Amino acid sequence: MIGILELYKYTDKEIDQLVRSIVILSDTREQKNQHILDWFDKKKIPHKTKALSNGDYSFYVPANPDLNIDRDLFFDKEIMVERKGSLEELSGNLSQQRARFEEEMATYPGKKYLLIENANYQDIIMGNYDTKFSAKAYLASLHTFNHRYDLQMIFMPDPQYSGYFLYGVFTYFLRKILR
Repeated sequence: MIGILELYKYTDKEIDQLVRSIVILSDTREQKNQHILDWFDKKKIPHKTKALSNGDYSFYVPANPDLNIDRDLFFDKEIMVERKGSLEELSGNLSQQRARFEEEMATYPGKKYLLIENANYQDIIMGNYDTKFSAKAYLASLHTFNHRYDLQMIFMPDPQYSGYFLYGVFTYFLRKILR
């Protein structure tokens, strides 16, 4: 999808129009994300639930024939955010479900973010989580995934800002493509 948008030179006004038009996609398997959907609703940011092959969130730009976009342009192969609601949830992905999680990160061709809610880096160091995963193994896994799969990790101690983060990641990704 990136290539199609790069064919045209958009004005600043058109770029703003396209960026404001994005629709956030939430994976159908995503659970306990009402705080994110509520934030989108409060800010009047369109969102839809759709089965995503990778990650929990991505976005699309709706068709806009006036700007030479004849169909919806989906970016779920270019950028995704995988959300974990807690260190306990992430611990399970890095230990019991590691092969599946690693395959998802290894095979995804685009930009990858890992959003970790209700925690910060210090919580891992201090062992402030309820699993048997040691802090040393936890940190080793996170740093390995970061370097091996170019996985950007974002800690969000207060999940009320997760929607804000998602919107920012996607709108500035699109803005970069359009410039």
